[in-house]
Amino acid sequence: MTIFEPGGRLRDLDLSGHDFTDVDLAGATLSGCVMRGVHFTGSCLQDARLTECRFIRCRFANADLRDALFDACSFLDDEGHAGAQFAFARLEQARFVRCDLSFAKFDRSALFGIEFDACNLRGAAFHKADFSRIFGRKQVMTAATLRGCNLEYADLNGVRMPGCDLSGSILREAVLFDADLEGADLRGCDLVHAPVAGAKLARADLRGADLAGFDLKTPASIEGMMVSADQQSALLAAMGLEVSIE
Repeated sequence: MTIFEPGGRLRDLDLSGHDFTDVDLAGATLSGCVMRGVHFTGSCLQDARLTECRFIRCRFANADLRDALFDACSFLDDEGHAGAQFAFARLEQARFVRCDLSFAKFDRSALFGIEFDACNLRGAAFHKADFSRIFGRKQVMTAATLRGCNLEYADLNGVRMPGCDLSGSILREAVLFDADLEGADLRGCDLVHAPVAGAKLARADLRGADLAGFDLKTPASIEGMMVSADQQSALLAAMGLEVSIE
């Protein structure tokens, strides 16, 4: 009989048939486990450490994943078409390292201080995801790191991520309509054909980014946006200006 308890250790188990509703696994360690079709409704995985686990067609609804670490975990189904669903989940300060979160859906979840390092987030959707936290009556802080991640075709429509770190990530054809990326670190990103209509890019750092097809006429703000000298020609050409080297 598998025992679920805070601080417990589970290794190389198929846990697909278990009921995880309201289960408390705070501080637990899971390694090499498989969970298929599991609903983590109201479950607590705060401070848990999960390594090389597989979450196949799993849903995290109202789950507490604060400060949890997911290392080399896969959240993609066997066919590679459906990802995990996070709905109203608490993911503050959670960290995902080398995880496959392709097609994952983060729906109205709290993501303040979340970190994605070298993760595959291809086609992931962030619907009303909240990367901010209120400190005091008037102070609101935003924090998130998506460093060296694959966000190709991801839906970041309307996200508020000012000052966040997305450096070295692939955002090729990612949807960035109305996204607030003011002061964000976008150095070395692949932004080829990423639609940025209405996006706020003031003071964003795009040095070294691939900006093919990037139209400076469509963002809502670009004041103070940083680019390197070798990016100027491509940006001006995209605006319809003829660039002469004479």
